[in-house]
Amino acid sequence: MDIGSIRAYNRPRAAGITILAHLFGILAIILLLVWLLHYRGGVEYDSEYAARVFNVHPLMMFLGFIFLAGEAMMAYHTVPAERRTQKTFHMIFHLIAIIFGIVGLCAVFKFHDMYHLEDVYSLHSWIGIGTFCLFCLQWLFGFLTFFVSSSSDSTRIRMAPWHIAGGRALLYMAICAALTGLMEKFHFLKLGPEQNETRLINFTGLSILLFGVFVDISVALAHYV
Repeated sequence: MDIGSIRAYNRPRAAGITILAHLFGILAIILLLVWLLHYRGGVEYDSEYAARVFNVHPLMMFLGFIFLAGEAMMAYHTVPAERRTQKTFHMIFHLIAIIFGIVGLCAVFKFHDMYHLEDVYSLHSWIGIGTFCLFCLQWLFGFLTFFVSSSSDSTRIRMAPWHIAGGRALLYMAICAALTGLMEKFHFLKLGPEQNETRLINFTGLSILLFGVFVDISVALAHYV
């Protein structure tokens, strides 16, 4: 099978997987908002109620490091456009994700201060902080290597596989942080197995995971388009 045939075969499949990714991404946003607004009292950074301040954290971290990061990956690999346009949207989405991440981290540190809790003690927080730091380094590396015109073509060719692999790994690290965070909150709230909120948390976690899986599959298929 020649290159043209491979592209013709994989293009509609990559597009179809992208649709599935968007469906699960939107579903995860809806479920997350239902949980935070209906069950957890709302989202407000400047609130005097600590729970509302905390709720900023999962919302911002998911929107930034999972949803927008996934959208950035798909925008670069699966959206038909000029390469410079793809790079621009890819970079902007990731930059917005970092801004959301900063807000989300500030919210959880503020929540800990309000309750006089320890910071960065759990596996969730270790994974989350590590993901945030590596995400920022990945963005800076990508900006200097692929967006700044002073980088040579040979350098970009050598670094591209590492950048792509790093982005996919960071997406799964962010998903791992989200799922461990949901389970940590579940145990903190001492929810019962038959409560509706428990089921909502589980379905939210599954939607987040499936969003990441379909983003990764669409990006993998796009390499053959």
